[in-house]
Amino acid sequence: MRRSKAVSALAVMTVGVLALSACGGGGGNGGGTEGGGVLTAAKGSQPDGIYKAPKVKSGKEVVVGHDAPYTTFNNQTADGNNFNNTLIANLVLTEPFFVDINNKVLLNGDVMDAVEETSKSPQVITYKIKKGVQWSDGAAWDCDDFYLAWLSQSGKAKKPDGKSTYFTPAGTNGYEYITPECKDDLTFVTTYSQPYADYKGIFDKASMLPAHILEKETGVADVTKVTPTSPDVEKVATFWNTGWNGFKKELMPASGPFKFDSWQQGQYVRVVRNDKWGGNPAGPEAVTMKSISDPTAQKQALQNGEMNIIAPQAEPVLAGQLRELSSQGVKFSAKPGATFEHLDLNFKRPLFQDKAFRQAFAECVNRNEIVDKLVKGVDPTAKPLGSLLFMAEEAGYKDDFSAVMPADPAKAGKTLEAAGWAKGADGIYAKGGQKAAFKISHTDIPRRKQTVELIQSSCRQAGIQIEDDTDPNFLDERVSNGDYDVALFAWVGSPFKAEKKPIYITGGGQNWQGYSNKNVDAEMPKVDTEFDESVRDAALQRANKAMADDYASLPLFSLANLISFNDNVTNVGYHSRNGSTWNAWEWEVS
Repeated sequence: MRRSKAVSALAVMTVGVLALSACGGGGGNGGGTEGGGVLTAAKGSQPDGIYKAPKVKSGKEVVVGHDAPYTTFNNQTADGNNFNNTLIANLVLTEPFFVDINNKVLLNGDVMDAVEETSKSPQVITYKIKKGVQWSDGAAWDCDDFYLAWLSQSGKAKKPDGKSTYFTPAGTNGYEYITPECKDDLTFVTTYSQPYADYKGIFDKASMLPAHILEKETGVADVTKVTPTSPDVEKVATFWNTGWNGFKKELMPASGPFKFDSWQQGQYVRVVRNDKWGGNPAGPEAVTMKSISDPTAQKQALQNGEMNIIAPQAEPVLAGQLRELSSQGVKFSAKPGATFEHLDLNFKRPLFQDKAFRQAFAECVNRNEIVDKLVKGVDPTAKPLGSLLFMAEEAGYKDDFSAVMPADPAKAGKTLEAAGWAKGADGIYAKGGQKAAFKISHTDIPRRKQTVELIQSSCRQAGIQIEDDTDPNFLDERVSNGDYDVALFAWVGSPFKAEKKPIYITGGGQNWQGYSNKNVDAEMPKVDTEFDESVRDAALQRANKAMADDYASLPLFSLANLISFNDNVTNVGYHSRNGSTWNAWEWEVS
């Protein structure tokens, strides 16, 4: 998946960007009635708003299945930002705030003494780091690491052209407003140039990378002395962008409850307990993350005891098979989720610069058929999604897309003809030498291939020809480079609207489709500065309506979150954003 408000967006936020999703896994935020035994709250949650890793029974190794391989330690780069990397980051990296399975924000008491708003005008947030927190190689986890997170994601380090930046983060949300200061090793102060409502979401675990490793590899003595205009900023950025790709154990110390042990490319990552971790020791002695793209193979491995936990594709046949395993001690949950499938139209392609053609494509896609055939077998309540910015259960949700996506091929054909398109002898429309033909690109997930097949069939009736472009590596580089006509993928769910901004505003770090709309640009930034949630919602509703009117990106449906595990593991649940491994140190294994 690439990595979206079930609760107050002002209360919590987990990261500054969404992660792209290759998958559809996970069990809903509140556990499940199917199979039972699914965790509904973090064990370490404290009534005083603090989270600490709880004391749990020591146990043996846990093997977890996931869809696509781990690719990089730095999950914040534009081309590295991927849900399967998030699953690994959950295990080995820590952060100042912990967001539990119900999206409640808690101060991470294992690494922080306090995070305080020490001034409102200007807004100043002071981070007080707990003494003695360290990386697994013995280096201090301290102010240098916070500073590097800001430097790399602020978007301020410009190249000589004044436009492009040395660092290539997936987004800059919040960081661009900050002036940072390391008052001492354990005190980091951020002063905002304008109020930022979602400040608790930045400096998340994926951002908190080891500054001391970067210093060693680049020869920079003190990264806190490197400013966006320093001569050293280019080599610092070069390492940050690419130096943590792949698996180089010596460059990847851990700050969380686990540390890296071993890796086999494309197959697995194994982590073991981090003996330098300052909180209570993790329950499992080790966790192995095995990459298996075939959900049926994941199910078989779970049934055979080769895996303990899986969160595979939410496919109807598979869901039925997992339900039937309850007699063998397998727990199962499938709940409506916050991750959604969508189609991004590439505005850099001349074909999609034609609004009438975008409209005709939107009109011929039969979302009801897609949901009925591919989704309802897992989640019988599923319906087509009517918003890019809200999920159906959210207070701000308005269905702007059903009216522009009527599943009417005949209407689509009339739209094309009214715009000067003419049907050829082959039944496909053309205009000015351009045929109504394009590719839909996606990863090799069966449900996505079936989605394309259904779209091909309905749009062929409208005189539009669609080719299936299945590429197992589509989400690794192609999507972030805009290498597609239409992209089919999912954004991982998040309750935090600030994360949507870089996807849809002009020039946004995740706006790979090249979309631009002045009304969207005017409304989306309000999520940063507006503390009144009703005002934020109204702005986002206006932005969503503008995007629907533009036929810019087409939401299909929210994915049902699905998780299944053997009953020898307890304290397992699925986090709407961080997946199956969000609390792996809390697991108890018998």
